[in-house]
Amino acid sequence: MDQPRDIVITGAGVVSPIGIGCDGFWRALSAGESGIRPVDLFDASSLKVRFGGQITDFDPKQYVRPRKSLKVMSREIQLGFAAADLAMTDAGIAEGSLEPERVGVVFGSDMIYADLEDLARTYRRSARDDQFDFHLWSEAIQEELHPLWLLKHLPNMAASHIAIAHDARGPNNSMVLGDVSSLLAIAEAASVIQRGWADVMLAGGTGCRLHPTALVARGDALLSHRADDFRAACRPFDRDRDGLVNGEGAGAIVLESREHAEKRGARIRGELLATAVRCEPQARRTGLTGQSLRQALRAVCAAAGLAPAEVGHVNAHGVGTVEMDRAEARAIAAELGAVPVTAPKSSFGHLGAGGGAVEFVASLLGLERGLVPPTLNYQAPDPECPVNVVHGQPLAGRPATAVKVNLCSTGQAVAVVLRAAS
Repeated sequence: MDQPRDIVITGAGVVSPIGIGCDGFWRALSAGESGIRPVDLFDASSLKVRFGGQITDFDPKQYVRPRKSLKVMSREIQLGFAAADLAMTDAGIAEGSLEPERVGVVFGSDMIYADLEDLARTYRRSARDDQFDFHLWSEAIQEELHPLWLLKHLPNMAASHIAIAHDARGPNNSMVLGDVSSLLAIAEAASVIQRGWADVMLAGGTGCRLHPTALVARGDALLSHRADDFRAACRPFDRDRDGLVNGEGAGAIVLESREHAEKRGARIRGELLATAVRCEPQARRTGLTGQSLRQALRAVCAAAGLAPAEVGHVNAHGVGTVEMDRAEARAIAAELGAVPVTAPKSSFGHLGAGGGAVEFVASLLGLERGLVPPTLNYQAPDPECPVNVVHGQPLAGRPATAVKVNLCSTGQAVAVVLRAAS
């Protein structure tokens, strides 16, 4: 049996509410800046919660090619495409320099909601005496909707567009599993390289929880209503937390086998040591206990050969809701003791399927600098969340390893161990 291939990280790209590109993102994250602001992507006046992690300076025309592809890209796909493009540039990979059949893509996505403006004329034509008429709908939808309209909303289209743009003819896959999607994509991409099916993989995820239809469909029961001080609304593990804050963004990394990266003279930004995926299937009925996260943490540290004292920090899911933070904190404390914990969502909100990849990049950039990024808004420790939260300023002097975790209310948990380049 062949020896497992070492997996290294050679590129990273971020499109987030606190910065586009690694340099701007890290500067804002380490300085404790917040990307939470009033939502003005659409008229949000009818919503009870009108703030979130909105990206204000994103121009898809700077990244998407060919330009005509914009017609069949939702905002989520545009964000994901841009993050992947930034990652490939960061990796120093020139067009045509790789063997196409040995390059693949795995990307995480949420369910992508339809843009209201695309459907408005169709719905108006389908109304008769203020009542919806399905007979009118069948004719209106054929005449009003763009023939390729559906392509804007298929969750696999981010991976498809990225692969086409970078001529990646190797394995291609999409992960649609809520909050764990992009971290699961990173785990699968690493596995593809270890199986010998590819030498280079683009992995990451994208999400937009600020879409008006998504906001209405999900409701506001789990959201923070701290409208008087919205920048302080996302408070992972803090005693006074009152819910999550929605956001939008995408992150991507370039993974390579070590031998391939060294052969082409690539700059190695970090190493991916191990991944683990677990599930507690009863969580949907009985509530999340954190057992799947405990198992994932135990498995990933064993696979990486790390004792608890050798873990530099945990990059937590840290969504900011009362029950999930409690379950996560107890799981981390039970497996890793008083390890320092950071929760980047406090800076930019819950990015859905894009969150895990953006948070992964936060730890990667921190490891390069010997720092653990701080958690915003952590002021009052919660006895029910027994974790050592990094706050106030970046933490130095820790081992150059990190465990990034994400979990879902439906029970899935993913853990990934990364290490600074040696």
